[in-house]
Amino acid sequence: MKFDNLGLIEPILRAVQAEGYQTATPIQMKAIPEVIEGRDLIGCAQTGTGKTAAFALPTLQKLCARAAEPQKANGRRRPGNRRPIRALILSPTRELATQIAEFFSAYGRFTPLRHTVVYGGVSQRPQVRSLQNGVDTLVATPGRLLDLIGQGHIDLTAVEILILDEADRMLDMGFIHDLRRIVAHVPRGRQTLMFSATMPDEIRGLAAEWLRKPVHVQVAPAAAPAETVEQSVYLVEPKQKPRLLSHFLQNTPSTRTLVFSRTKHGADKIVRRLLREGIRAAAIHGNKSQATRQRVLEHFKSDRPPVLIATDVAARGLDVHGISHVINYDMPHDPETYVHRIGRTGRAGAEGIAVSFCGRDEHAQLRLIERLIRRTITIQRQPEFPPGTEKSSSPSPVVAKGTQPARRKSRPPRQRRSKSNGSFQEGSGKTAKPSGRTARRRRYRAAV
Repeated sequence: MKFDNLGLIEPILRAVQAEGYQTATPIQMKAIPEVIEGRDLIGCAQTGTGKTAAFALPTLQKLCARAAEPQKANGRRRPGNRRPIRALILSPTRELATQIAEFFSAYGRFTPLRHTVVYGGVSQRPQVRSLQNGVDTLVATPGRLLDLIGQGHIDLTAVEILILDEADRMLDMGFIHDLRRIVAHVPRGRQTLMFSATMPDEIRGLAAEWLRKPVHVQVAPAAAPAETVEQSVYLVEPKQKPRLLSHFLQNTPSTRTLVFSRTKHGADKIVRRLLREGIRAAAIHGNKSQATRQRVLEHFKSDRPPVLIATDVAARGLDVHGISHVINYDMPHDPETYVHRIGRTGRAGAEGIAVSFCGRDEHAQLRLIERLIRRTITIQRQPEFPPGTEKSSSPSPVVAKGTQPARRKSRPPRQRRSKSNGSFQEGSGKTAKPSGRTARRRRYRAAV
């Protein structure tokens, strides 16, 4: 179905066409008309299916159709001409919040609507300045939003549309109490949209609590990877993973490659190894400052992208076009995380390749993943490496064949002074205390 048939107004259609979009995705076809009609909605769709446009386009249209009075909100007099916040979008991560704001900027370019984004890890001063200028749409992460509410910079009493994106991810990250506090600040008569890649019981419970007779929209089975992603796995010894990764990157044509590590320390270690091999690489994870993360993402989107090493902070919401390869350097503990990781490639109908390095201690995770996606992942034959070519981070000294490595010379034992005759003897290494008052007393007693 074309966007022309979804009932969108001319300024939004013009923006969609400027982005090069012609045909709506299944989640957009099903969700957009329902949201325009004012219904609450639960959208369940895998990543890369166009969920952001599914709620951004109808939200912009509703805000344009019903321009709020600048002086009043919910019967209350507002100071000055400051615009009230009428749409609130909650996101689990800074990266996803930034990308959502970029979509609102692109889709609303021909409308008079304003938006801004707030998130932690950076100075709040520019964010507060944008809020003081007045915005119609606010995209926020829960922590920074509650901080600014507590400081009196944000008033949510005029919110008409509340959107929770990646709701399951927010629950996984422990935001449930923050979400309840935020929802308590939003009017009960709002329209609520909840989008999630999976539908665990906790999400269904929140939907029953916060949504009113919601429409359920699901375009694919929960936790099903895109069919356009070619999946394979190497069964490899853990100590062989660094060498296999270097070999794969050096011998595989690619555009952009995203490598997932289980830990932040592991991500930095992989980067150091690749740099020693002459491979451009950069890491992104929670220990990096927001400015660093933004700079790394910009480099990854450039014409000469480095290999991006990421933890699962980037497993959802990282929307970078042209990722040809996703490599699971470490198998994820949660099989659903695997689906979201490999969802970074093969987006919007494009083809992609997902490769996993499965160590001996990770076979159980592989079986859980195959059970979840209901298919057997193809096993790749590991390339043969010449023996002894593995580079060690702390190389051992070279020893000639048939000889024993030189032992470290031991220090001679310390000597201590004999208490009886004052001569030196080998002992435990303890040094005698210098003679003083006690020694003088002993000599006096002996003389007497």
